[in-house]
Amino acid sequence: MLTVHFVRHGESAANAGTATSDPALTPLTEKGWEQAQAVAEAFDQAPCLIVTSPYERAADTARPTIGRFPGVPVEVWTVEEFTYLSPSRCANTTAADRKPWVEMYWTSADPEFTDGHGTESFASLIQRSRECLRRLNGMSGRVAIFGHGQFIQAVRWLITQSPELIDSGAMRDFRRFDLSSAIVNCQVITAGHDGKRWIMI
Repeated sequence: MLTVHFVRHGESAANAGTATSDPALTPLTEKGWEQAQAVAEAFDQAPCLIVTSPYERAADTARPTIGRFPGVPVEVWTVEEFTYLSPSRCANTTAADRKPWVEMYWTSADPEFTDGHGTESFASLIQRSRECLRRLNGMSGRVAIFGHGQFIQAVRWLITQSPELIDSGAMRDFRRFDLSSAIVNCQVITAGHDGKRWIMI
């Protein structure tokens, strides 16, 4: 049996309403560091593997857990956040500034659309999420993955909804799913694999 704890990163500067420039380099706030420490203390046993996104806020959220379990292997996987708005266009903007662009993106519901350099399509996000599950398949024990809200949400959506075709309808369905069950900072979403199928725990 495999148990995977998907941990969303702690509160970041962007989450706190600060203007940011590079989605990969957004730092944690003091509150985010406190949340990360609380996650580390909540583990009742050492995982057999710790995985982190390459993005700073997720890697830093993992630090207290890595420090608590120094003998556990640490790997960086492509579990980074879904960047669908152009970083150059969004430079030095807040979440409130970006809200109209976000709404326009999801309303268009084009799973193949990319907004320029440094972005990916919704279809690509789903492909990355599926690759993560395939990579985990066959493992056993307990794995902790420190990542990001919409990536974790995509994994949860794949497990619970089992979409086959990633089209406009599927993209709209994901958006409804995401908004109805948002993942907060340092929330832990747990999934399991019994050798045959994935389930949410």
